[in-house]
Amino acid sequence: MRKNQVQSFIDTPIFKTIGACSDDLGLPCYVIGGYVRDRLLDRGKGKDIDVVVIGSGIEVAKAVAKKLPGKNSLAVFKNFGTAQVKHGDLEIEFVGARKESYRRDSRKPIVEDGTLNDDQNRRDFTINALAIGLSKNEFGELLDPFNGFEDLQKGVIRTPLDPDITYSDDPLRMMRAVRFAAQLGFKIVPESMEALERNAKRLDIISRERIMDEFNKIMLTPKPSIGLTLLHNTGLLEKFLPELLKLKGVEEVEGQTHKDNFWHTLEVVDNLAMKTDDVWARWAALLHDIGKPSTKRFDQKAGWTFHGHEFVGSKMIPRLFKRLKLPMNDRMKFVQKLVRMSSRPIAVVSETATDSAVRRLLFDAGDDIEALMMLCEADITTKNPRKKKRYLKNYDVVRDKLIEVEEKDRLRNWQPPIDGGTIMKAFDLTPGPEIGIIKDAIREAILDGEIENDFNSAHAFMLEKGKQIGLKPAIQE
Repeated sequence: MRKNQVQSFIDTPIFKTIGACSDDLGLPCYVIGGYVRDRLLDRGKGKDIDVVVIGSGIEVAKAVAKKLPGKNSLAVFKNFGTAQVKHGDLEIEFVGARKESYRRDSRKPIVEDGTLNDDQNRRDFTINALAIGLSKNEFGELLDPFNGFEDLQKGVIRTPLDPDITYSDDPLRMMRAVRFAAQLGFKIVPESMEALERNAKRLDIISRERIMDEFNKIMLTPKPSIGLTLLHNTGLLEKFLPELLKLKGVEEVEGQTHKDNFWHTLEVVDNLAMKTDDVWARWAALLHDIGKPSTKRFDQKAGWTFHGHEFVGSKMIPRLFKRLKLPMNDRMKFVQKLVRMSSRPIAVVSETATDSAVRRLLFDAGDDIEALMMLCEADITTKNPRKKKRYLKNYDVVRDKLIEVEEKDRLRNWQPPIDGGTIMKAFDLTPGPEIGIIKDAIREAILDGEIENDFNSAHAFMLEKGKQIGLKPAIQE
């Protein structure tokens, strides 16, 4: 990585146009922040460009929107002194340089107009304070007052100013420090790590929505355990997910121990991350053992047990999602379902497992069966290669059985072949409990393999079941 890399991406029409408008208006402009960082790291071209203006960002944005070729859109946010220009797939944010000061009880700064140096001082990390001049007399010049370029080369996260001040002023920066370390594979410098530990309690003033936005970005990194471990080591994790920390530790009774379920969980999340980018599937991996602390028991014969932890864990999830301001919709239900069913597939491994057990697994999982299977396979964290091979082979058996039953019985996202209207017409009924009794009986008969999953078989079964509960078929005209 060399500083002359700047020329390779700055000498393009979009930046020349911004520079020309800057010169015409006499308002110096600089591209700054994440776009510069990622281009220097060769992490793609990036579609979001931040431009800081010494003066009115809105004025420059208006000029740029007019001068750029093609169709462009301009959005002005007067209250914030910012404007955004959309040009093709690029979104260019213009803002006037500013300096900030903070009150102890809020992360919302008191903002004043400032210089480029003021603006760089307020940045969270040195690698995000890099700026490149766009005006004629500074075009392509890398302005780096905090040696951020050197930090990029070393792969370190460091704050421009005293880290205690940086993190205390805006505690969300602590989550961002962990996120960048996890995303970029960088190390947080020791003095900054110590400041994270000292200021972890300041996270309490940050909204759960903002914390979860950063946390989900950590969960979406290639190896989430890097960020999760940093959150644990700095004391940040316990500020919003104390349930996870209750998994920590190993107990011993009569020479028998159980595994540390916290570190096991982090391995499971990493294993699943290699298979899917679905953040909610990764959440299911994170929470799959969350019910173990309250179900842990020691039995003289069986040793350590966690009976029913899947059910207990699934019951915890709505309350946990609500507290964290995570979506209380199908995403929450998906996580809850995977946690509740996380031990189900292993029950159908046995050669003696009936088709009925496989049908019920497929029926209950529906379209989420693949996510469930991936979670179960990710849950294998044994370091014994022979054991791991055997466990994975067991799940291959489950997959084969699922394919066989699905092809034969078509049970994924099953819809009953007989609906309530058909039952009412067949027996001349009004709505009542008999309809539910017959529908449930049809479902159970199909799942048990007593009848085929089709209309004719279900219709004949319906008539017979109706007679059993004292119903008379309607006279057909």
